[in-house]
Amino acid sequence: MTHPEVERIVICEIERLIPPAAARYFGRENHDVMRNRRTEVVHDDARHYILTTRDTFDIITSDPIHPWVKGSATLYTREYFELCKRHLKPGGFITQWVPLYESSLETVKSELATFFEVFPNGIIWGNDTAFEEGYDVVLLGHAEPLRIDVDRLEARLERADHARVVKSLRELGFVKPVHLLGTYAGRARDLRPWLTGAEINQDRNLRLQYLAGAGYRSQGAVFIYEEMLRYREFPEDLFVASGPAGAALRRMLRRP
Repeated sequence: MTHPEVERIVICEIERLIPPAAARYFGRENHDVMRNRRTEVVHDDARHYILTTRDTFDIITSDPIHPWVKGSATLYTREYFELCKRHLKPGGFITQWVPLYESSLETVKSELATFFEVFPNGIIWGNDTAFEEGYDVVLLGHAEPLRIDVDRLEARLERADHARVVKSLRELGFVKPVHLLGTYAGRARDLRPWLTGAEINQDRNLRLQYLAGAGYRSQGAVFIYEEMLRYREFPEDLFVASGPAGAALRRMLRRP
């Protein structure tokens, strides 16, 4: 909501009680998204909506609940990600939430391997600002290899029309762009050895539902995150950064 370039937001929510509750109790946190003229709320199942809509999007964010909850494993399948990919505009992105807490190692590997099969240039962004390091991660999918110009990003955030963006980032502890980019936790090609043999979650088997159900009491989030970071290398071809920003990123992304 804080980004001035955003022209339209479509929220697909299956439960009709959620939007008014989110507006009433979390308006400050979500920047009054429910009351904004740019927002359209669609009450539908996510799979049905993405299957039937003719719209395409610059960004699709997928934030389902844990895959061991009945029915939600269908929002982590290869076919679902392929549907989303077909509804991205050229240059578009998809993000997918992946919980590490209450998840087993096999569960997380299945989620990542399935996403990366559709988005082989996928990137992992970690979360070390929540309750503990390794609470959850966000996967970023993009059709082509990505380049992030840190200098241009810094210049954009210095513009007056991005003051609300800067404020919202600082509320989350990201004082400078490098603090946000420092959450980089790896990418698909780095993790290929780690993901060898991982189950691919498909509509016809929904293997993830059973993996997640068997491991939902797991308390190994920090261990899983540390396992990922063992394969992280500084992505020379991802970040374009010069001077202090580049040096700061290198320090932040040293192997643990």
